[in-house]
Amino acid sequence: MDKKRLDYYKKKLQTRREELIKTIARTEEEGRTADDDPTVDLADKAANSYTKEFLFGQTNTDRSMLALIDGALKRIKANTYGTCIECEEELQQKRLEAVPWARYCVTCAEKHEQGLL
Repeated sequence: MDKKRLDYYKKKLQTRREELIKTIARTEEEGRTADDDPTVDLADKAANSYTKEFLFGQTNTDRSMLALIDGALKRIKANTYGTCIECEEELQQKRLEAVPWARYCVTCAEKHEQGLL
């Protein structure tokens, strides 16, 4: 992959990483403050508990995405970005545009999802 395209993906990944970090921090803060009002009734507490659980679940999803992005940035540094970590074939540009943190080519990703890898 040429340097210009690599820089493009690096910037795209770094931007997404910064967005996720902000989202995680905001979601954690919202989750912490969801139960702060001691005067709410039982139904409100249940709704707040559900909201809190939902927000923390969202945070876990965002953290997983952040780990994938960090992995992609490490692959950029190691000059292995843009190749499948399983078969070492070059990833299609369309795949990297849609999922710049992709680790697998489409074929290997399907095998991975089916538990064959």
